[in-house]
Amino acid sequence: MTDPRAPERIVRRFARASNLMLAGRPFVVQGAGSADLHDLLVRLGGIPSLHPAPGRVEFDLDADTVSLDGAPLPERGDAAGRISFARAHMPVSAAMAERLDLTGLRVGVAMVLEPKTAVLSLLLRERGAEVSVYAHPDETDPAVADALRTEGLAVTADPTLSGPAELAAARTFLRAGLDVLLDDGAHLIRLAHEDDPALVAGWIGACEETTSGLTPLRRMQDAGILRTAVMAVNDARTKTMFDNRYGTGQSCVFAIADLLEERGIGLADQSALVLGYGPVGRGVAAHLRALGAEVRVAETDPVRALEARHDGFSIGPARESAAGALVVSATGVPGTVTADLAAKARVMAVAGGVPGEIAPGAENDALVLGGGGAVNITAAEGNPIEIMDLSFAVQLAALGELLRRRPSSGVHALGPDVDDLVAREALRVRGAQIDVPRPLDPEGLDEWRSPRYAGGGR
Repeated sequence: MTDPRAPERIVRRFARASNLMLAGRPFVVQGAGSADLHDLLVRLGGIPSLHPAPGRVEFDLDADTVSLDGAPLPERGDAAGRISFARAHMPVSAAMAERLDLTGLRVGVAMVLEPKTAVLSLLLRERGAEVSVYAHPDETDPAVADALRTEGLAVTADPTLSGPAELAAARTFLRAGLDVLLDDGAHLIRLAHEDDPALVAGWIGACEETTSGLTPLRRMQDAGILRTAVMAVNDARTKTMFDNRYGTGQSCVFAIADLLEERGIGLADQSALVLGYGPVGRGVAAHLRALGAEVRVAETDPVRALEARHDGFSIGPARESAAGALVVSATGVPGTVTADLAAKARVMAVAGGVPGEIAPGAENDALVLGGGGAVNITAAEGNPIEIMDLSFAVQLAALGELLRRRPSSGVHALGPDVDDLVAREALRVRGAQIDVPRPLDPEGLDEWRSPRYAGGGR
């Protein structure tokens, strides 16, 4: 191997071609330079596996080939092919859907429209729901939208819309009538409250996918203006621990590396500053470091800043670390990248993200990747398939909880049984087994005395 970046390139090529996950995936490597590739895959969370295992990926650096489960990595083809490929790798969502009877229920799906969301929408319809789909213009894959229309779903998604036309499309979607809304960012939930609260009064409830969506909904609850029940999908451990950290981390950093390479910039040669060390920031920082970047972290929360330091990252004020750096905002807060900060940066990108995370007017001579939107959406295909399989499995389980509990207005946590159910199914399809907990006295009455003094003649 003469190219020191060959391991990174073949790994990114696999992810780009398949939209599959690396963390938790069995792998085997061979060929010149395989030791470097092995080490990179381990840093990314891959599991060395000399023997065939479900989902194992095989890299051959000499032949420059990638195989999956012993066969050449398949071509996904057109939108229908990408949807079919995604479905084949979303068994946990399929299992959660099988538990639901949605006959006659009107379900709206307002999410980034790409193959995994299409699979979710089709699963809902197969369980009896009348499904309508909405996507914001900058979060729409037109080919996937057309594929769903061909399947007979009502789809409101047009990447050419903006301003009043975009608002009108969102209103039309809401006014068509819903029983349940599955939202991402709570943009449609908030618009319905602002535009016509009577629409919300007829809902059974909603399920919200993101931190940036739950934050304003909780403010609405505190102000007494939230008129519907909302299941806090984002707060489930099987969502945040995997989607935010591993999914967004991989997809955003790989998209950044692909865009930089197009401009002749190597990520390993670039200092990086990650703004925010929540679950997304942790994943972004870890993946940047795995690909060889020198990473610093800026954080306003002292506990998270301390965590970043113990994870081995230099921390400090953003203005002191931004000079000449790749600045990645991972806060989900508008205006995070100020004009002063942008003036110091060499490259800017947003991971996850909300509109305006790079403040208006902050663009300067720095290179802005992905148009300043969530870079894994604007410049890639979103989070990896298996990660969204987990997230959408939680969505489906949350929908089941909503229909079963019929809670009052407010933001509601999912029970721990949801995480247990989703995680056990995910382990099962991965061929993994775990220990059975030791049975304890259910009341805990025989555990209250300290065992330290048991032999002291009490």
